[in-house]
Amino acid sequence: MLSLHQQKIEFEASKTIYESATLSFKNVEGFDVYNISIPFERDGKRYLFGRVERREEWARSWVRLFEETGHDEWTVVDNSMIYTLEDPFISEIGDELVLGGTHVQYQSGKYSTFFGYFYRGTDLHDLYYFTTGPNKMKDIRLVALADGRIGVFSRPRGSEMRGQYGSESMIGFTVIDKLEELTADVIENAPYIHGIFGAGEWGGVNQAYLLDSGKIGIIGHICYQHKDENGQEIKVYLNMAFIFDPITRESHDLHLIGSRSCYPPGPAKTPYLTDCVFSSGIVMRGDGKADLYSGVGDCQAGRITIDYPFAPYGSIV
Repeated sequence: MLSLHQQKIEFEASKTIYESATLSFKNVEGFDVYNISIPFERDGKRYLFGRVERREEWARSWVRLFEETGHDEWTVVDNSMIYTLEDPFISEIGDELVLGGTHVQYQSGKYSTFFGYFYRGTDLHDLYYFTTGPNKMKDIRLVALADGRIGVFSRPRGSEMRGQYGSESMIGFTVIDKLEELTADVIENAPYIHGIFGAGEWGGVNQAYLLDSGKIGIIGHICYQHKDENGQEIKVYLNMAFIFDPITRESHDLHLIGSRSCYPPGPAKTPYLTDCVFSSGIVMRGDGKADLYSGVGDCQAGRITIDYPFAPYGSIV
């Protein structure tokens, strides 16, 4: 079994990337936009949500709505709602759009903790906050299932995980009948999917796709710590994909689909994030390939074109 670092080296030696671009964001001068949602369509236009933050600041970000105004160009939507969130993601459940993100809490001016916040609605410009995830849990994701129910992925992380399973985090999965059942307790108690992360690794689900086979295609991130050639400790974040069967609860075919070297050169928010890409998800193209969107270096967003990562397991519904 190759280490994740060795897998990264092999992937980078044999990767096929058809296009590589850095996204540009308009009318947000002085701010970075990164860790975006996947692009989505509403009323004949393409949109995405992006995390907006000054380069020198941490945990002081907002999520804004952007409209596509050119090739790899996105412009903030004037007078759109401003969310005090980080790292937005979206799910389409029935005719509703669900927006999620991380809300950081402060006490007396100091960082305290964080929660996942969820908004829902049929009007993109008028989403309602409706539920909160467990304390200190990021990367909670939803997917509409073939039987009309909703799959929920969790991502517990911490010393308890490390002590019991060896990995820094786990991924859990459970099923609810309707959005009203999405609570912190339900998410917290989602049974774990075993065998995804090795010793010292962590990661999570970034976007989940129902396939016509009934299986779920996952775009996620997988990470480990490493020292660069100067002995600097860095956190390596990679784009990955795998398949999950919601009936048997088995996962398989986890493989890397992107790394920092796949995207154009650019800055990082801090030196330890120079090898960091935080997956958003994929959007299918007319030629059968997929555009993979990702945060880059915690200060930019990028797009690479790759082969469809779920090819043997069906098409996205």
